[in-house]
Amino acid sequence: MADCIFCKIIKGALPCFRIAETEGALAFMDIFPLSRGHCLVIPKHHCQKLHELPEESMADVGRLLVRVSKASGATDYNVLQNNGAIAHQVVNHVHFHIIPKTDSEGLGIHWDVNKLSDSELQKLADYIKSRL
Repeated sequence: MADCIFCKIIKGALPCFRIAETEGALAFMDIFPLSRGHCLVIPKHHCQKLHELPEESMADVGRLLVRVSKASGATDYNVLQNNGAIAHQVVNHVHFHIIPKTDSEGLGIHWDVNKLSDSELQKLADYIKSRL
């Protein structure tokens, strides 16, 4: 995608602080980190949302997520991936944040839970399973 900032980084048209690269994925430092060591892992295949990403591309992303998480030295961290504007996705290219967490730095989360009945949960599980 010609106007995608991450596609420009992949092609070398924009600089980044590269950490690791495979045939299908790239890891680099986030320039607006929430904590020391915050980095991104992106597929080289351009798409906006995770469900649009070919499974083969996700395999490379997954390998880099594991390798970079280990190499970061962080014992506690979040892996964050957002899909769509109302889910807080800012760059319209699939990407995963690895965000080290300390007592004073990292991702803050407030989680409002919903209570569903067992029958509602079963219906949802059946619906999703039927679409696989």
